[in-house]
Amino acid sequence: MAKFVFNMPDVGEGVAEAEIVEWHVKVGDTVSEDQHLVDVMTDKATIDIESPVDGKVLEIAGEPGDVVSVGAMLLVIEVEGEVPEEVEEASAAVADEAPAPEPVSAPAPEPVPAPAPVPSPAPAPAAAQKVESKVLASPAVRARARDLGIDLGDVKPAEDGRIRHSDLDAYLSYTGGFSAAAPTRGDEEIKVIGMRRRIAENMAAAKRHIPHFTYVEECDVTDLEAMRAQLNANRGEKPKLTILPLLITAICKTLPDFPMINARYDDEGDVVTRHGAVHMGMAAQTDAGLMVPVIRNAQSHNIWQLANEIARLAEAARTGKAKSEELSGGTLTVTSLGPLGGVATTPVINRPEVAIIGPNRIIERPMFVPDGMGGERIAKRKLMNISISCDHRVVDGYDAASFIQALKRLTEAPALILAV
Repeated sequence: MAKFVFNMPDVGEGVAEAEIVEWHVKVGDTVSEDQHLVDVMTDKATIDIESPVDGKVLEIAGEPGDVVSVGAMLLVIEVEGEVPEEVEEASAAVADEAPAPEPVSAPAPEPVPAPAPVPSPAPAPAAAQKVESKVLASPAVRARARDLGIDLGDVKPAEDGRIRHSDLDAYLSYTGGFSAAAPTRGDEEIKVIGMRRRIAENMAAAKRHIPHFTYVEECDVTDLEAMRAQLNANRGEKPKLTILPLLITAICKTLPDFPMINARYDDEGDVVTRHGAVHMGMAAQTDAGLMVPVIRNAQSHNIWQLANEIARLAEAARTGKAKSEELSGGTLTVTSLGPLGGVATTPVINRPEVAIIGPNRIIERPMFVPDGMGGERIAKRKLMNISISCDHRVVDGYDAASFIQALKRLTEAPALILAV
């Protein structure tokens, strides 16, 4: 028998440490070569770590939420015979390259004062106390009252002073079926780890570093929705279109006149890079939290290709199969809550990008429209607000408003979206 110390491997891309998300083995388990041991998360993606040997797990390092440095011990495996030389060397090489921790002298313990005696609570006045035991009721009636959140002291009893089920029914009828006290849910503590911790860190950094401002404009998308319905009715084997591929196409056509929107800001080097290609981030909700897969070169895709790519990336994000390169490198992000989009949103920028666009829910309202004879008439129209949040260090309010106005013109004359 031999003990093999499996060190945290180098997962590439300059990653120095990773967070443990979930263990798939425990001490005492027998594992085989290439078996999935643990999920770890870097700044860019969740990575599966597999076993390089067969054996029995003797020790594991850390719990979900702990951060392990590359080269640090991840787990110890007992193997039959000798550990393969190439496996031993690979794990040792990673450990040799890991930076040694700096010695830290432990501070002298501070004296802990003795706890002060806790005074006993003063008894409540007799008039304020409700003694349920004085209420006459059967155990079944008391249990039903507790389940309904009813204080028996509030229920009028029968002439003999005993509360019966019929008295509870009368009380519920009088109060409309609701008791004064709502049921209380117990407290629950949830450790913030994995994707939720990464989201928290990224959002806090974005709000801390970026001076946000948001501009919202109302767009009449009646004709756009009519065109979308026609395209879907004649799509054949093509994917069903949502409004998102059409909106992304309109954005890509508008951006060449507003290069400051499709940009990334390196605030440490004070460099703004205005990108020619549009690598469109697409916020996608998953069970693990919000992820932003990226549509590469969105300006080169037609609406059907965009619909395919949106569906593919959203599914990859939901199932945890999105690759690292599919979750980074965006130059502009679109975030949409679909039918939950609300009247207006103030989305948070996906740093280091400088803008994020949020289409909101489409609603129907009466509007004054030209009647074709020089006058106006009232007609039912489909309206959608488009929000844009910008980094005020890079994008001025005038530029953001001008960009959205240009985008509005395309969405209200949708034939121009598909014009070459």
